[in-house]
Amino acid sequence: MEEELKGLIKVLVLTIISISYCYYLPPKIKPGLPRFLSVFPIVAMFLVLPLFFSTMHLSFITAFFLTWLANFKLILFSFDKGPLIPIPSNLSRFLCFTCFPIKSQQNPKPHNHLSILVFAIKLAIFGVLLHLYDYKQTLPPLLLLGLYFLHLYLEIEIILTLLKVFVSISLGCDLEPQSNKPYLATSLQDFWGRRWNIIVPSILRPAVYTPMRQVSERRMSSDWALFSGEVTLFFILQGVCLAAELAVKKKTTVMQRWRLSPAVSRILTVGFVFLTGSWLMTPQLVRSGVVEKYINEALFFVSYVKHTLF
Repeated sequence: MEEELKGLIKVLVLTIISISYCYYLPPKIKPGLPRFLSVFPIVAMFLVLPLFFSTMHLSFITAFFLTWLANFKLILFSFDKGPLIPIPSNLSRFLCFTCFPIKSQQNPKPHNHLSILVFAIKLAIFGVLLHLYDYKQTLPPLLLLGLYFLHLYLEIEIILTLLKVFVSISLGCDLEPQSNKPYLATSLQDFWGRRWNIIVPSILRPAVYTPMRQVSERRMSSDWALFSGEVTLFFILQGVCLAAELAVKKKTTVMQRWRLSPAVSRILTVGFVFLTGSWLMTPQLVRSGVVEKYINEALFFVSYVKHTLF
C-alpha cells in the first residue's frame, strides 16, 4: 500500500507539471506539427505512467485517464481541435478537462433525487456482489461470469459518478453525465450511440474516426468508408448486430409489423449486451487472472476503509 501511495503521488505531481506545461507553452506555438512536437514528450511520458503501479485499479485508471484519454485530447489540441478548444479559462479547468471524461453542460438541469437513489442502489448491488464472492466456490461458472461482468460495469459507473461529483464541486460547474441510463436502452443503436459512455465517443470521433474516414474516402466510396469507420469503433459482434438492426429499421413495413414495446426492447437489448459481454469478454479476463486480482483489490480496499473509519 505504501509503495502504491508513493507511486500515486509521483504520478499526480508529474501530471500536474505536464498539464501546466501544456497549458502555458504550446498554445503560443502554431497549431499543427510544431505544436504537436511541443506536446509529444508529454504524450510519450503518459504512455509509461501506468507502469508506476502494481495494482490493477490504479494501473487501469491511469491508463484510461492519461495514456488514452489525455493523450487523445492533447493530440487534438495540437491541431486546434477537440474538447480543449477553445482553451479553458484557467489551469484547473484545463487539467480536469484534459485528464477526465467530462464535458461542461450547456443547459444545466436541476439535481434529480432519483439519480441519487439509482446511485445508492448501484452501491448496494455492488456491496452484495462483493459479499457473494465469499461463496463463489459454490456458484455455477456461468453465473460467476455474469457476476464478474456486472462487477466491472458497476465499478466503472461508481468511479465515474464519484469523479463527476468531485470535479463538478471543485470547478463549480455542471457536467454532462458520462452515461445516460444504459440499462434503459431500447436498441443497440440507442445503447452504444446515446446511452453508454457518451463522452468518450465525442473524443474518438475527431481523433480516430474522422481522420480514418477522410483517408478511406480517397480510396473507396463514401458509404464503404462510413461502414468501415464505424465497425472499428465497436466490438465485432456488436457492430454486426447493430448494422443488422439498422438495416431492419429501414424496412418500414417490417418495423410496423414487428414493433416491440419499450419494456421488451429494453430486456432484449440489455440482455444481449450483458450475455455477449459475459460470454466474450469475461472468460479472457478470468483466464489471465485479471478478474481475480481486480476483485481481491476491491475487497482489500473495502476492508481497509472499514478498519480506518470504524
